[in-house]
This record gives sequence, C-alpha cells and structure tokens, in this order.
Amino acid sequence: MDINQKTLPVWIRPVSGIFSLMEIGVSVQLWFFPEMVLDNVDLHAKGVDLVVQMWAVRQFALGIIFAFATLKKSSPMLILAYVFSLVMFLGDLAVGFTQKDNTMIISALVMCVIATGMIWVLNKKK
Repeated sequence: MDINQKTLPVWIRPVSGIFSLMEIGVSVQLWFFPEMVLDNVDLHAKGVDLVVQMWAVRQFALGIIFAFATLKKSSPMLILAYVFSLVMFLGDLAVGFTQKDNTMIISALVMCVIATGMIWVLNKKK
C-alpha cells in the first residue's frame, strides 16, 4: 500500500461502495428482469436479448472494479473507474438529448457531476 492509498478520505469508501452496489444491482436487474428497466423496448425482437446481456455484463464488470478498488483503497483504480463512469454517463447524456428524454438527461447530468467531483477529490489527494 502506498502513501496515497493510506490518505483516502473516509467518506470515499462508502460512496464508491454505493457506486459498486448500484452497478451490480443494475446488472442483476438487466439480466433477470429486463422488462423492469426497458419498459418501452420489444424484448422479443431478434438480437435485443444479446444487447441487454452485454449491457448487464458491462455494468457487472464496472461494479466489480469499483468494489475491488474500494476494498484495496486504491486511488488510481478508483480514478479509472470514475473516469469510465463519467464517459458512460456522458454517453447517457447524449442519448438523453437525442431521445428528448428529460429524466435521462437530468439523471446523467447528476451522475456526471458526482463522477467529476469524485475524480477531482481523488486527484487532489495525490
């Protein structure tokens, strides 16, 4: 463990843990109950199940990365996880604008602000 890993603010671990649980929860919901998340998508159309499963696996991987980085108290790993999340949420923001979905726009903006703030705090501690 290096000096940066020992000086993480105490509140970062619970916040990152929540991100981990959130990503894993979305993954489980997408995999087992996609109709709850994708109410306006024809889940019986050809190829949709593959796309949903790929999305679920991506969310699961990000959740595991957050969990591992949080347990290891690794600032560099957490920064990378939050950068990935920020890029993902920026993509969600773009989709929200193209679909004219205000709920998606607002939630993506909020998550972008949180991810950016976490990156800033973690970089400040270096």
